[in-house]
Amino acid sequence: MAKKIFFITGTDTDVGKTVVATGLLQAANQQGLRTAACKPVAAGCEDRGSGPQNDDALQLQSAANYSLSYQQVNPVALDLPMAPHIAAQEQGRRLSASRLSGFCRGLTLLPIDILAIEGAGGWQVPLNNRETMADIPKQLNAEVILVVGIRLGCINHALLTARAIRSDGLKIAGWVGNIIDPDMLRADENIDTLKQMIIEPCLGVIPRLPDICPLQVATHLTIPD
Repeated sequence: MAKKIFFITGTDTDVGKTVVATGLLQAANQQGLRTAACKPVAAGCEDRGSGPQNDDALQLQSAANYSLSYQQVNPVALDLPMAPHIAAQEQGRRLSASRLSGFCRGLTLLPIDILAIEGAGGWQVPLNNRETMADIPKQLNAEVILVVGIRLGCINHALLTARAIRSDGLKIAGWVGNIIDPDMLRADENIDTLKQMIIEPCLGVIPRLPDICPLQVATHLTIPD
């Protein structure tokens, strides 16, 4: 049974959730821990001959050292890259937190040390008219890792997201800064402000890397206790 369940969320879409998730998995692998990963719903999939698959989910599958089928890693694969509930509606499907968390709960029974679950978009991306992505980690009682995209506006987005996670009654295991705007003015000062204002630990700051791969990212990250 999984000893730790981490749900990786972000301050927005395209802030580096997959970069951080695969880096953390690699760091755990290097410590001899058994790891598995899941992206319960992914919008933006391409059929390469084996059914629709998502690039982020494939990276998660590759980074974890416990072998899972693609279907186990990404049980709900939607075609169009848009808000998951809208993509599902266009395909005549309906998302529910209980079903998605059920897929994840099955993986928690595996003989692993860490299960990394990557969300889609930000913390409160809708799944349907009543539920959001946040309901998945709430039902699993998972610890949350917050990925902050370091760019203009990141302080406000990070503080609001962290407050929302705490308000939902979940523990933030830590946050990671991912520099996505290399030309941002006073990036270091923004990061220092976040370290002062977010009470949970900073697990690392990922610089702009010429070749982003889990091995390189892992060197900048600390696995939460």
